[in-house]
Amino acid sequence: MNLTEYVKQVSLGDFGKEFQHIAVWNRRLRSTGGRFFPKDGHLDFNPKHLEEQGLDIFRKIVRHELCHYHLYFEQKGYRHGDKDFKTLLAAVDGLRYAPRLEAVNYHHYQCQTCGQPYQRKRRVDTRKYRCGRCRGSLRLKK
Repeated sequence: MNLTEYVKQVSLGDFGKEFQHIAVWNRRLRSTGGRFFPKDGHLDFNPKHLEEQGLDIFRKIVRHELCHYHLYFEQKGYRHGDKDFKTLLAAVDGLRYAPRLEAVNYHHYQCQTCGQPYQRKRRVDTRKYRCGRCRGSLRLKK
């Protein structure tokens, strides 16, 4: 079953209403589980939430986005702070916030002279960069 079919199934089962647009995966989403686009009605979802947290949590994220979707087309308060949104979200047991994803893998370096530790998201060229404290050479720790 593809994503749009799954969202249609959740919409009918949990809301009793049809989802008439498309749902797509978007790996570029960082801090959110999904997004609703009022301009064309489509939904974006982060596949990392399904992979890391499982189908139960992902279904709650889908419910959250469907709350935005259905309230917008019913011309009710569809934003996070609106009472209509909060009421519907609680009624369908959707998530208010998407859970945190697995942390980014960091590269750990240590100065060979003074022992100063460094943590970086990107790899550092140890031939080019030095310790900021003593100018010693850096070594990648495992």
